[in-house]
Amino acid sequence: MTLSYNNIIVAVDGSAEAKWAFEKAVGIAKRNNATLNLVNVIDTRSFAAVEAYDRSIAERAQTFAQELLTGYKKEAETAGVENVKVLIEYGSPKTIITKEISKKYEVDLIICGATGLNAVERFLIGSVSENIVRSAKCDVLVVRTPESDAK
Repeated sequence: MTLSYNNIIVAVDGSAEAKWAFEKAVGIAKRNNATLNLVNVIDTRSFAAVEAYDRSIAERAQTFAQELLTGYKKEAETAGVENVKVLIEYGSPKTIITKEISKKYEVDLIICGATGLNAVERFLIGSVSENIVRSAKCDVLVVRTPESDAK
């Protein structure tokens, strides 16, 4: 049986483990000649309280996401991935990735880091990666090591 993937999502948030997930996703996308969907979900749940004091937070989050994804897209294309898409979404990463993005793009593999940037949320209500593993309808790769350690 040959296992191949056509549409891959890699969730990135600027953390080291998300970078490792991106690097492994590039390799998998190249080997499978797959579309690589780079996704950053801007978590808007906390904006209401913060924006009362700082109205520029949403704009800064959008700028950060765009710069992060643009850099990753260039890196993936330089590495030889032919079809790279950039997706910025708003809402809860836990639900958007598995319930909306994966269905819309007919994803057959989701790749994410084991932990991301938000340690407080992970402690209180569980990690994004944990939720993706539980709710995804496709294969999930949770990355815990850098590319160089995996060889």
